[in-house]
Amino acid sequence: MRWGALAPLAAANASGASGSAKARSIIYLFHLGGPPQHETWDPKPLAPEEIRGPYKPIATATPGLTVGELMPRTARLTDRIAVLRALSTHDNAHSSSGYWMLTGVPHQPLNTENAKPGAPNDWPSLAAINRRLRGHGAGMPASVVLPEHIWNTGGIPWPGQDAGFMGRTSDPWLLPCAPHEAGFAVPGVTLPTEVTAPRLSDRVDLSRRLDAAERQLEWLGEGPGLFQKQQQTALKLVQSGAARRAFHLEEEPESLRDRYGRNRWGQSVLLARRLVEAGVSFVQVNWTRMPGDTSDSPAWDTHNKNAERLKNHLMPIMDAAYSTLLEDLAERGLLDGTLVVWAGEFGRTPRHNRGGGRDHWGHVFSGALAGGGIRGGIVHGSSDRVGGQPAEGRVLPQDLHATMLHLAGLNPHAEIHDTQGRPFPASRGRIVEPLIA
Repeated sequence: MRWGALAPLAAANASGASGSAKARSIIYLFHLGGPPQHETWDPKPLAPEEIRGPYKPIATATPGLTVGELMPRTARLTDRIAVLRALSTHDNAHSSSGYWMLTGVPHQPLNTENAKPGAPNDWPSLAAINRRLRGHGAGMPASVVLPEHIWNTGGIPWPGQDAGFMGRTSDPWLLPCAPHEAGFAVPGVTLPTEVTAPRLSDRVDLSRRLDAAERQLEWLGEGPGLFQKQQQTALKLVQSGAARRAFHLEEEPESLRDRYGRNRWGQSVLLARRLVEAGVSFVQVNWTRMPGDTSDSPAWDTHNKNAERLKNHLMPIMDAAYSTLLEDLAERGLLDGTLVVWAGEFGRTPRHNRGGGRDHWGHVFSGALAGGGIRGGIVHGSSDRVGGQPAEGRVLPQDLHATMLHLAGLNPHAEIHDTQGRPFPASRGRIVEPLIA
């Protein structure tokens, strides 16, 4: 587990509040690679075949709203969903467009692939801002990112995934995990069998007497206090039965696990639901590369055989996990208090390339929000006739972030500070008011 300083932080003061929270928790489903708008939320049935693709639109629970035919389970739930059809970054590079979608601030410069973390692109991620403003409760970290960080081919991590200029104490907790595998367990949360509770207490007491050892950790950049805070929260996780149980997916009915999908994405989404139940206020689930992915078209980056990849691999996994999450939250009485956000770093080109794929397209793409104070059964914004440019209702990443913070009861313009104490607004966007119930 990297990035996670695991330190308890003060909750937002009155200046950081934005009225009563409609969303106690946020689940941010981030579809790495860029899902195509045409086959998901914004089909174009009247466009030429080379633009619309082979799949037809289907009716949904919302009169007049259609989605791609590969989303049959989601189509039944659109009365709970607000669709965004004019998200835009005008950035066609995974790293830099992704930075904007994760932080709400455009990368300098745009269209920069394999961009590295660090100044001047050092704005904190929304997960980190949530941690700074909300703190955490019940012994759980405020913000969790799973099942791994986002990286380009070659293992190159994207910028905008940590706390940036706010410092390491506000990093979200990165939880590398494979919850779909048999015997899934989270290192550092479950006690080894040989360590009993009394033995753990003895170890804690010994640790507290070894103050001198902490000085060796000053190289972390935050001083020995950081390690102390990390240790305190890690101990709370280990000692709290409720916190540990959040990771016990085997407690779920087999039939429910099947509905989510017995794959890394599906079980990660299920784990996100369990984490918000345990008190985590922000969970970001990153779509990861899966068995069968190739280096030329990994995850949602469908440069080749777009239609085939969508039908045989991507869409069934997404449709199952997303629809089941919304149904599961609703059945448990949690959907009204949980904001579920569906997005990626950009969309795909209107026209297919020679390999039958769609290439990068940040000019217009789609997303969706559900639960947590959202007006269901609506579409905000539209793209042009080929799904290539915004026609109306353009939403920038910072507007999406401002809306998410507002629904969480946080002031989008609350001050955050860098390690030198300089103030910055949590968001530079505007709340998308038509989405609010």
